[in-house]
Amino acid sequence: MTHNTPLSPRPLHDLSGRGRLRVMTVAQLRAHGVSTAQVNEQCTAGGPWQQLLPGVVLLHPGPPTSEERLHAVLRYAARERGTGVPAQPGADGSGAPAHPEAMITGLAALTLHGFSSTPPLPSLDVIDVLVPRMRRLRSTGCARIVRGVALPAPEQVTGLPVAPVARALADAVAGLADAVVVRRLMTEAVRGAYCEPAAVVRELNQARLLSRPHVVDAVDSLLAEGRAIAEDRLYRMVREYGLPDPVWNVDLRLPGGPYLGGLDAYWPEQAVALELDTRAPRQNDEAQWSEYARKREHLERLGITVVHITPRKLRDSVEQQAAVVRTALMAAADREPAAYVVVLPR
Repeated sequence: MTHNTPLSPRPLHDLSGRGRLRVMTVAQLRAHGVSTAQVNEQCTAGGPWQQLLPGVVLLHPGPPTSEERLHAVLRYAARERGTGVPAQPGADGSGAPAHPEAMITGLAALTLHGFSSTPPLPSLDVIDVLVPRMRRLRSTGCARIVRGVALPAPEQVTGLPVAPVARALADAVAGLADAVVVRRLMTEAVRGAYCEPAAVVRELNQARLLSRPHVVDAVDSLLAEGRAIAEDRLYRMVREYGLPDPVWNVDLRLPGGPYLGGLDAYWPEQAVALELDTRAPRQNDEAQWSEYARKREHLERLGITVVHITPRKLRDSVEQQAAVVRTALMAAADREPAAYVVVLPR
């Protein structure tokens, strides 16, 4: 047999799916009648194929495309434990492999999500792939293994399983020491409305990255950026949905008494308070969360209705949030009068 001898041309063409994607596992080739010896012969120097990763073959001699590298990394990582069997084809009948135990993460995932501050795929020497912690895999070639205890549900981006932005960002930050780059990535995540700051901080906390000074500094900027964006959305909601103008950014006190807390918006006539919940889960912040709950309970005991809105709700369901505020304002007429409080600019 020479290097030019075709091997099962019809099955290989069928399995390649879209024609231009020619990446297969050794197990897939065996299932189509190609023996291990034949694979090895085709992958010799100067041959028509090449082994891109252990157990993964590129069915042409030239450099792999970015798409082929992504599929190769997924197929390498998604092989069943110890068997070399690839993931089963997708249920949609397209023949595209489903990768239930592997997804693209890190910088490659952010690029796939559309980030402009990440390198283009061809310039990435390695592609991070997220797998369960107990998988027995090692990083090799263009595949860098990232392990996780609890994997998120992947998002489908260009037909590939990709980690959600917050998780991909945390996995990228884990390998970055440049504070400027870290801050740039976090800023784009929020400004580009890819995810909310709280989700990013939650993933960073779970990855135990909040002890790194350059990450903490970037998180502080991230939270400030997220609050500014949320406040702007709140102003637009009041204006565009015809809500009465509140007093903005005020502190409440009992006359001659204690400080009750700060609010983002307050309607004195209706005794309706609105607070943006831009808190993010951090290490050792139980006291902050308890203080927030105590403040809300105290205001409600005084007859003040507290409307709680998160930045994500303002982004994804602003009309519904406007209806919640309007309902609270209209219900004021049916409630007992609230206690008198002093309203001061914050």
